[in-house]
Amino acid sequence: MKLNVHQIRKILPHRYPFLLVDRVEDIEFGQRIHAIKNVTVNEPFFPGHFPDYPVFPGVLIMEALAQAAAILTFASASDEETKNAADDLYLFAGIDNARFKRPVMPGDRLELFAEMTASKRGIYKYKAVAKVDGQVVAEADLMCAHRKMGDA
Repeated sequence: MKLNVHQIRKILPHRYPFLLVDRVEDIEFGQRIHAIKNVTVNEPFFPGHFPDYPVFPGVLIMEALAQAAAILTFASASDEETKNAADDLYLFAGIDNARFKRPVMPGDRLELFAEMTASKRGIYKYKAVAKVDGQVVAEADLMCAHRKMGDA
């Protein structure tokens, strides 16, 4: 299943300048996702990171992977689960084994892959990899936690 940015905006609460997923290429519910972030020189952080050599911040690569994982989680939920969790939060709870292999630059097409490895009592774990031109640029084990509003 493919999702465009309008469909993604119905799933994720993020907005400019923090929505970091432009398109979903493929999703296997409850299993894995392949999403895209198109990196453009017009990103708001490039004037400061770095003025003469713009590099997409590694922390934002991790955030983009987390957003792709969140789309996987939300899209995999049943209608009843979605309705019951409409105002809840899914918070980034951990990053382990993060590695950055090469810089991501303006003009790159960042491919985001996340595989759900565990789901138990509101805790979700993922193995995530970001690639550009088929080469791994970053990877990590991610964890997010479901929290009811007011408990966060």
